[in-house]
Amino acid sequence: MDSVNYTSLSKAMSKALRHRPERIGITLAPDGSVEVAELLHALNARGGWPRVLTESDILQVVEHGTKQRFAVENGRIRARYGHSVPLQITYERAEPPALLYHGTTAHRAEAILQEGLLPMGRQTVHLSTDVETALQVGSRHGRDVVILHVDAARAWSCGILFFRGNDSTWLAEAIPPEYISM
Repeated sequence: MDSVNYTSLSKAMSKALRHRPERIGITLAPDGSVEVAELLHALNARGGWPRVLTESDILQVVEHGTKQRFAVENGRIRARYGHSVPLQITYERAEPPALLYHGTTAHRAEAILQEGLLPMGRQTVHLSTDVETALQVGSRHGRDVVILHVDAARAWSCGILFFRGNDSTWLAEAIPPEYISM
């Protein structure tokens, strides 16, 4: 039996649960969730897999994905963060680490230092707990990666709300420029 490429499956799940559910024919609930069985059926109907996907394949991606992108509860699956589809996702507020990082390009960094960090087509700004993750994220946008430092402790104390995305990702609706430095 041919094995499933779990990286490809994770990317397909991300596209369906974060950005383009209509592309595979699913409808997300207001909280961003869908029945696991519905997602599984849609992914199999779309095809392109070396064999028929099983619920076990989906759970493998959820349980062993390094970025903890998905959550399963009561037979429903949802992306934890990163949505560009208009949903009413609610996150639990949490006090962030004192310092967070954001990877971007040198060109974008200039604008961010002037205007702050904005969601830019997503519902939240994504921040990293470590420089390595921020470098990875920033490298998706170009080679001239710049790491911005976010004074999350000061921002939190001034009323900016933060939400935990996963162990290495924090979310905020926006970060004003006075909390950002290079």
